[in-house]
Amino acid sequence: LAAKKVLIVYAHQRSGSFNAAAKDDAVEVLAAHGCTVEVSDLYAMTFKATATAEDITGLINSDHFCYADETKLAWEEGKLCADITEEQRKLTRADLIIFQDKKAILSFTTGSNKSMFSENDINGDMNVTLWPLQNGILHYCGFQVLAPQIFWALSYVPSDARSTMYPHSQICLTSWEKLPPPLTALMGRRFPAEVHLKPA
Repeated sequence: LAAKKVLIVYAHQRSGSFNAAAKDDAVEVLAAHGCTVEVSDLYAMTFKATATAEDITGLINSDHFCYADETKLAWEEGKLCADITEEQRKLTRADLIIFQDKKAILSFTTGSNKSMFSENDINGDMNVTLWPLQNGILHYCGFQVLAPQIFWALSYVPSDARSTMYPHSQICLTSWEKLPPPLTALMGRRFPAEVHLKPA
């Protein structure tokens, strides 16, 4: 892990939350292994997540605004707004992103037990739940998406027991280069023109 650059995209309002503690622990562990760690704290930055015309400096057609066309041209001409371009620079610098040669890991907490996230349970298969984000956004943008880091049912875990979750988290963080991608069978395959999966 020496000299690797890691970007953590962090979004939680409370500095005393488990998510904040997990983020701080990740920073400490990765830094101890020689990584340079950047944190984008979206709430602290008051980062605007909505896609609007304000993302572009100098619209081509403000009367018939098309976000896809305008942002494509703005990216090509360097006219995206400052907060977006700064986050893009962070993505370019990073070897690992915790959000084709970039890797990404989703890290989050749940309100339910792991046993409630299988195919026949009340919350459904977690892989299916994450598919739009992991495949439709991250993989679509060129990331190699690694298996997610999930802290299950935090509301029901006593505070003194939460610290036992860190060692597993640390193992994931220090061996991310060896982690298998999730749903490999789908993410590694190519689609023909009719956009159905090719036969295995």
